Amino acid sequence: MSSPFTRTALAAALGALALTGCQTTDMQMGSMGAKTVATGSAAGSASANASSQLERCESPLGTVSLVENVNAGWYTVLTGQYRLPPTANLLRLLVQQSNCFVVVERGAAGMGAMQRERAIMQSGEMRAGSNFGRGQMVASDYALSPEIIFSNSDAGGIGGALGGLVGGNRGRALATIGGNMQTKEAAAMLTLVDNRSGVQVAASEGSASKMDFGAFGSVFGSRAGGSLGGYSNTAQGKVISAAFMDAFNQMVLSLRNYQAQTVRGQGLGGGGRLGVDGGVAPSQTSVPAEPRRRR
Repeated sequence: MSSPFTRTALAAALGALALTGCQTTDMQMGSMGAKTVATGSAAGSASANASSQLERCESPLGTVSLVENVNAGWYTVLTGQYRLPPTANLLRLLVQQSNCFVVVERGAAGMGAMQRERAIMQSGEMRAGSNFGRGQMVASDYALSPEIIFSNSDAGGIGGALGGLVGGNRGRALATIGGNMQTKEAAAMLTLVDNRSGVQVAASEGSASKMDFGAFGSVFGSRAGGSLGGYSNTAQGKVISAAFMDAFNQMVLSLRNYQAQTVRGQGLGGGGRLGVDGGVAPSQTSVPAEPRRRR
């Protein structure tokens, strides 16, 4: 016969198991703790549940394609160390929700899918009227290139400093908290290039930071950590996405007052106005007059 203690322990174990099952099946769609600043959806010029911090345009300025340098060091860290998806996926949503540009597909996977459909049409297997003929793809007026220029998950020393001032057990507790408090920071850049001329028309920088209170859960128990919500489990990816939104917002602010740069003389690509080797810039040289012909 089992003892009362054994029966109590068994009941507690079964209760914990049942509670775990309830927690795993209690799925919360649209959880605020799991969201980044890129939230909601976009369809054409319409958007739903977009961030209120995102800058918007009354009408699109042109078409744009996302160009990522997959061979850059920051991209390797992003996809390797942080195991995050390409930034183009994030920027696609932000750009379309802003209504500042119409996004066109130029990624390897998307272009592969379009070429596959055209190959099926050329094979004769596609039904009549599918309309995958030539001359339907939309040109990309601009190319938007993202870059992470700084990303840090540095442990703060605030708690350690306070612990040294307070001393004793309370001081050690503060030092423990401070050692696990991390300020996650990120800075990003966006560059907008005109695809026809190759001229850079805009560039911007954005940044974001957030404090991670992960130590609270271990020092004060799981209840304290749980009450902090997303702050107790902040991912570096959320900070990076916020930095890109900040960069995009800064770019939109400049584009609203955009004026094309002009070069006096022979214009863009005509030689410029800066002389080299003590000479005179081509745009400043005068063309000799043709001699008059004798009649």
